[in-house]
Amino acid sequence: MTEEINTALLIELKRLADAVERLAGPASALNDWDAADCFVWMPLRQHLQPVKRPNRVELKLIRGVDHVRDILQENTVRFADGYAANNVLLWGARGMGKSSLVKAVHEDVRRESGISLKLVEVHREDIASLPNLLDLLKDTPHRVIVFCDDLSFDHDDTAYKSLKAALDGGVEGRPDNVLFYATSNRRHLLPRHMMENEQSTAINPSEAVEEKVSLSDRFGLWLGFHKCSQEDYLGMIDGYADHFKLGLDREKMHAEALEWATTRGARSGRVAWQYIQDLAGRMRVHIDRA
Repeated sequence: MTEEINTALLIELKRLADAVERLAGPASALNDWDAADCFVWMPLRQHLQPVKRPNRVELKLIRGVDHVRDILQENTVRFADGYAANNVLLWGARGMGKSSLVKAVHEDVRRESGISLKLVEVHREDIASLPNLLDLLKDTPHRVIVFCDDLSFDHDDTAYKSLKAALDGGVEGRPDNVLFYATSNRRHLLPRHMMENEQSTAINPSEAVEEKVSLSDRFGLWLGFHKCSQEDYLGMIDGYADHFKLGLDREKMHAEALEWATTRGARSGRVAWQYIQDLAGRMRVHIDRA
């Protein structure tokens, strides 16, 4: 009888232990900075997931944004060298290479300087976990760019407050080894109708709008991206074609590329890349962005 009771107690204890383990969630993972140069933040396990083959293009292939490219590169070089640098918001027309430029500049500066410069991507839905990420990053000997792609906030979304606190740094201050880069189609990270609604319903309209618009003010550099001209678009096509050695007649390729853009209703770096992928596939040429 005693043996049966002991067995029942052990079973019950194991059931309770399993329940507590489930409530505690997964254990924190061991982060290995040497595993890669780019990482994705996984907040549930406090883990930096290494990205072995980042999806990026070479800096020289990004055309039509020379001015903002130079500003972003200089800011990144200063940060990598340990000097003062600004958080950066890259905003504007879709498909003009905002996120591609961030990844390309990171790789170019890292390779040219020889400095251990890491890129950590934070997904939009994980913005609220930024304080935990900063706490993890502040003790690393590496310099880290925290990158959020396609950042924007909708009505009743309070996650922007976590980002404001992270950009300002709160009492402790933003770690000296961390910089924020973000891309957005919206200059103020909020849809216009949301700002107008705040203005029309608030007791003090100007304060309600200022509270949310002030987020973009936390970025010291605003780099605007605008729709490209036909000349810039064809320059992108030529750059890709030369780089990947696509030996199609230039006049024919331009005519196809313009028709391709017309069917999509826009000219942009993304549209140019999509045409190049189609052309390379038809010509049976392998291309690799990394």
